[in-house]
Amino acid sequence: MQKIIGIVAEFNPFHNGHKYLLDQAGDGIKIVAMSGNFMQRGEPALFDKWTRAEMALKNGADIVVELPVMGAVQAADFFAQAAVDILDKMEIDELVFGSESALDYQKIVTLYKEKSTEMENFIKNLPDTLSYPEKTQMMWQKFSGLQFDGNTPNHVLALAYAKASAGKNIQLHAVRRSNDFHSKNLSGQIASATAIRANIDQQNIFNFVPENLKQLYQQPRVTWDDYFTLLKYKVIFQDLSGIFQMNTELENRIKTTIK
Repeated sequence: MQKIIGIVAEFNPFHNGHKYLLDQAGDGIKIVAMSGNFMQRGEPALFDKWTRAEMALKNGADIVVELPVMGAVQAADFFAQAAVDILDKMEIDELVFGSESALDYQKIVTLYKEKSTEMENFIKNLPDTLSYPEKTQMMWQKFSGLQFDGNTPNHVLALAYAKASAGKNIQLHAVRRSNDFHSKNLSGQIASATAIRANIDQQNIFNFVPENLKQLYQQPRVTWDDYFTLLKYKVIFQDLSGIFQMNTELENRIKTTIK
């Protein structure tokens, strides 16, 4: 019986690094839980979800299911929980993901299974002036001794996958990645999605994209420019306090910055 492999992704857009992850996942049926038309940080996807799903199916994915927007735009813990819950219902055996760390994430699963109540109570007792991601990092630092340097977003997400996998019959398989997640430089054979978005009109981006996706990369694109005027209006003139995880400090910073 074939192994069923789960992968969580945004593919914004799909590039050689994503192809490498799918290849490294090994043999089996590969199911991707992919964000729809809006990404974790709230921005619109460069290409619509149908185009990005087709990109994945052309490069090793067998099934692509949508991660609903209410999970897709959340902080790492909620993003991961929504995605892992979907993949667990599809009875995956293994969750494959990229990380900057060589940590044994299966040990993190065990840690959370044993101390979940204590860890969640620790978060609840932290001051509300801290953001949820800040609280989560403090929790991991206290209970696992992990340190964060602010430049390991995939590692942070991997910890969230481990937490979400606790109590489920899912094995974790981390694939080491080394390129800078936020770098806008195009170099080597694998560039970050950030770099590709920043250089999307340059012909040399095709050095970092699977050959069979060149035509799909010609599809209509969406950027913040298409939404920013409306977004600015709503942010300035609306009360943001009702937004999930919003606090007064963050609301003031957003309103000040967007002006």
